[in-house]
Amino acid sequence: MKTIKVDILQEEALNLLRDLEALKVIRLLDVDPKEEASTEIKSAKGKTFVARSHEEIEQRLRDLRNEWDSLEISSFS
Repeated sequence: MKTIKVDILQEEALNLLRDLEALKVIRLLDVDPKEEASTEIKSAKGKTFVARSHEEIEQRLRDLRNEWDSLEISSFS
């Protein structure tokens, strides 16, 4: 079994999915809108970004700065 996420563009599409569920071909799952909105952000180009906590972002920045500081400047010459 595989779970996918579908954006419904027309009400008729949802009716078709409900018909398939009645035939026991698929199962529709309820999604909590708050949970869905908090984890993914879609850009206009269709790329999906995962939302991160402030602490995760700050830690990643610290790691990157430490990595940059540990590089020898002579390696860029």
